[in-house]
Amino acid sequence: MGWLADEQGLGKTPANYAALTPLSHLKRAADVFAHRTAVVWKSTRLTYADYAAHVSQLAHALAQKGILPGDVVATLLPNIPAQAEAHFGVPACGAVLNTINTRLEADTVAYIFGHAGAKLLLCDTAFLPLAEAAIAQMTTPAPQIIEVADHGFTASGRYQTYDQLLATGDPAHPWQMPEDEWESIAINYTSGTTGRPKGVVTHHRGAYLATTASTIAWRMQLFPIYLTIVPLFHCNAWCHPWMIPMLGGTLVCCRDITAKAIYDAIADEGVTHFGAAPIVLNTMINCAAADRRAFSHTVEVFTAGAPPPAATLAAFEPLGFNVTQVYGLTETYGPAAECLWQTEWNSATGDARAALKARTGVAMAMLEGAEVHDSHGNPVPRDGAHLGEIAMRGNMVMKGYYKNPEATAEAFKGGWFRTGDIAFQTADGYLKITDRAKDIIISGGENVSSVEVEGALMHHPAVSLCAVVAKPDDKWGEVPCAFVELKPGASATAAELIAHCRSRLAGFKTPKHVVFAELPKTSTGKIQKFELRAVAKLIDG
Repeated sequence: MGWLADEQGLGKTPANYAALTPLSHLKRAADVFAHRTAVVWKSTRLTYADYAAHVSQLAHALAQKGILPGDVVATLLPNIPAQAEAHFGVPACGAVLNTINTRLEADTVAYIFGHAGAKLLLCDTAFLPLAEAAIAQMTTPAPQIIEVADHGFTASGRYQTYDQLLATGDPAHPWQMPEDEWESIAINYTSGTTGRPKGVVTHHRGAYLATTASTIAWRMQLFPIYLTIVPLFHCNAWCHPWMIPMLGGTLVCCRDITAKAIYDAIADEGVTHFGAAPIVLNTMINCAAADRRAFSHTVEVFTAGAPPPAATLAAFEPLGFNVTQVYGLTETYGPAAECLWQTEWNSATGDARAALKARTGVAMAMLEGAEVHDSHGNPVPRDGAHLGEIAMRGNMVMKGYYKNPEATAEAFKGGWFRTGDIAFQTADGYLKITDRAKDIIISGGENVSSVEVEGALMHHPAVSLCAVVAKPDDKWGEVPCAFVELKPGASATAAELIAHCRSRLAGFKTPKHVVFAELPKTSTGKIQKFELRAVAKLIDG
């Protein structure tokens, strides 16, 4: 008490306190890195001075449009400069950013507009039909559309354009920095497979800390060249657009995600870092030789969205990449755990190295905790065998679900955020996901990890991509059913793949059915297993 008693008269003042916010990163970069290249997209080359000026113009123009602190501004944009500018310009006027998945159907977009209460929408020309169809379904006030005409597109002429909007703003307009770092910076809607998506509300403090956590996990230095593969509408691209200005780096936009576009960006722009789902890594492994480009440096890659098979990592890294698996959810600002590489592992090679890299990982530096809990909320033994649910807590966890106190309370039960991901924890503390809770297959009373079966299938040389789901079975209750995409020009039979798995797995884990088909995927590369489960129910036998 003596020390606390001596603190009378001490407190927060402008001299010793500023709310943590990623806006500070760009504010500093505009001064320290003013003439460095900040954003690249085709012929667009913005310096940090340009970038900050556009943000000021956007913030001022939005305020003149009547956007008040706490209002929601939505976007339907691909990875182009306007989307990056919105990440700073919207919060710089005190508003909340709502980046919407451009692959959603009109009904869901209409729901998001209404649920979030969006006042204004920045919409790419290509997605105007989607926005208009969504607004036509609304019975509540609809957002005002501002059209963003990207390179190669001609504005429709029906709406004020983004360039026209910026022209009304003052490039020297001061930004409205948060007074409280708990103020909301974004609302992102989860891509739920059942029911309506939930609105995940995040704050300035969490976004700031997420940028610093990724910098440490990626072992980053000044001036990285970052390629936007992760959609900026997905967890705000894992908070990476807010991170890059802290390091004076360059954000290279990529509108259409193809192997050729990625290899071209690495070769032409010198890309040093990108994040991507494992499906993107597979695309780069299996692309045509004509789509590849030579480069002499090692590119650092974060991969997340699904547990990457060890076979994928083993095939991808020799192409010139160093992969770090990260794990998180929309509710944790994107990545919140990392497969931190230990120096004593340096001698590992081949399959052994890939197996270590396939671990889910440990809590990032800015997360208070990541554990595996049993159904009573108690940590399971760290023995690499006991299964439970991954639980997280700390400043990199969302504020909660918007207008959904019941779901928020359920997610935060016991003082931890419950992820719904099933995992074990090794003796050295590393998490290893075995499945989503809903994806565990229970066959004859035995738990079968779909991730384990998928890993076995991916070791077959003909398999490009696969997913395993439960198929109802009269005898066993459920059996594994595999859906497989083959590599171009490759061939394999169902019997061959089943035999391949049987050589690696226990009999009850072996797929009983194999379906060759293109797998349904979200825009972020996640396989939509709920669609496959519906198909599996219809398979005879």
